Amino acid sequence: MNDSIDIWIDRFIDHIAIEKGLSPNTLEAYRNDLQSYATHVTKSSKSKTFRGDQKEAVLDFFKKLQNQGLSKRTLARILSTLKGFYKFLLKENQIPENPLQRIRAPKIIPKLPIVINRQEIEDLISQPNRNDSLGIRDWAMLELLYATGLRVSELINLSINDVNLEAGYLRTKGKGGRERIVPIGGAAIRALQTYLTGPRKDLALRCRSANLFLGRSGRKITRQGFWKILRKYVEAAKITKRVTPHTFRHSFATHLLEGGADLRSVQSMLGHADISTTQIYTQISRDHLKQLHQKLHPRG
Repeated sequence: MNDSIDIWIDRFIDHIAIEKGLSPNTLEAYRNDLQSYATHVTKSSKSKTFRGDQKEAVLDFFKKLQNQGLSKRTLARILSTLKGFYKFLLKENQIPENPLQRIRAPKIIPKLPIVINRQEIEDLISQPNRNDSLGIRDWAMLELLYATGLRVSELINLSINDVNLEAGYLRTKGKGGRERIVPIGGAAIRALQTYLTGPRKDLALRCRSANLFLGRSGRKITRQGFWKILRKYVEAAKITKRVTPHTFRHSFATHLLEGGADLRSVQSMLGHADISTTQIYTQISRDHLKQLHQKLHPRG
């Protein structure tokens, strides 16, 4: 390999940006991991290229990270990044073999996502003032988020044409640009109809936009803007759990499985490429059933 480490890091980031359609934040995390490793290799071998067997350099790098007290989850993520990078170098004929092929990631116990129960959902959704234009908009956003399990980026990027209230579904693009169709429930349809026939028309007068959800200026709501809105209603509902936009997604999936939905259907609605990602919610559902059994069974 004649080119410098930094050049190949740039090429790898460009490659995964196109291949996987990752978000800018994820790409930045990949870059930071690789640059940290590159700094270590440069110092230890005094070389600005990847040459020879790097296995010792990698093991030495991970010893250093462990001494810094990083969690198993973080170490596994960094190892995954490095494995992908070396796999790319091998594919580009820059190294004779992948030195990380036989190195295993530390075993991680999956962290269960935070879920709010049905009553907490009701309390949250009832907070917006439905006599106010922005309150009606907020009500519609919360109803739709819970009804569909959308990511916050998917919610704020919806256009009017993405939603078909008559047929009861919406169309969205998720990670990697994958398009999916998601059903909308009756409560969300009613909230959206109220929003579209009044408040949105008023907001759209200030700035012509095809986006479904608009801010006070008539422009698209930002991620940060939605976070502020949600935080306000979480405090008003006196919910002590840490609730984020993604909590709605977790709750959507968990409540569907508790109600008897099959895993494949939930996977399709969430837009997960791998069903193993969806399976984490079955653990939450089982825990819920166990608690119910202990509480209600005469010999629980």
